[in-house]
Amino acid sequence: MQQSQILIVEDEENLANTIALNLQLDNYKILISKRGNDALTLFKNNSNSINLVLLDVMLPEINGFDLCKEFKLINPTIPIIFLTAKNQISDKIEGLKLGADDYITKPFDLEELLLRVSNLIKRTQKDVSSTITFNNCEINFETFEIKDITGSTSTLSKREIGLLKLLTENANKVISRDEIIEKLWDIEENASSRTIDNYILNFRKYFESNPKLPNHFHSIRGVGYKFTS
Repeated sequence: MQQSQILIVEDEENLANTIALNLQLDNYKILISKRGNDALTLFKNNSNSINLVLLDVMLPEINGFDLCKEFKLINPTIPIIFLTAKNQISDKIEGLKLGADDYITKPFDLEELLLRVSNLIKRTQKDVSSTITFNNCEINFETFEIKDITGSTSTLSKREIGLLKLLTENANKVISRDEIIEKLWDIEENASSRTIDNYILNFRKYFESNPKLPNHFHSIRGVGYKFTS
């Protein structure tokens, strides 16, 4: 079973490290950020692999409420738990209105936090694995449906979805033409680089604001292709 990855955004270093250690003992992969700008960059670069965010409210540079808004714009399905000393009911209501799944006030019981994390990831894992969201676009690997950059929906072929899944599951890594052909085509089909190039051009039309200057679907000359979120 694939490890779930959790982003901890917490400026109290000792608390962040304690939470991280206990989550790692429960077999989670961890990213930690102590500042708002760094957290936003980390999230943008890893939005397809992060399964849950633990988010403080009072942070340097960008507060947790504003970060929550930004995270939800990038990936509306991401589960978020606020961990904060702001214990007023009005603060809790604001956090939940922003789309957070839970709001835990400090000090909290570590065992309870671990249980809430486990339950939330189990509840949302299916959605995370079957659908990815980036740049206000969406790909559903179960239904083969996409929402493109204009907000329009359409259904792709099995091979197109297969190529999208291969690229997005290996975000930021270059996938060679030979590997793509080996995994998606039968030997007798005699697939060529030109065929893959045409798929990539179509993906750019679907998902890029400017297909001629792609931010997500890249061709690496002489090597292969890469997806970045």
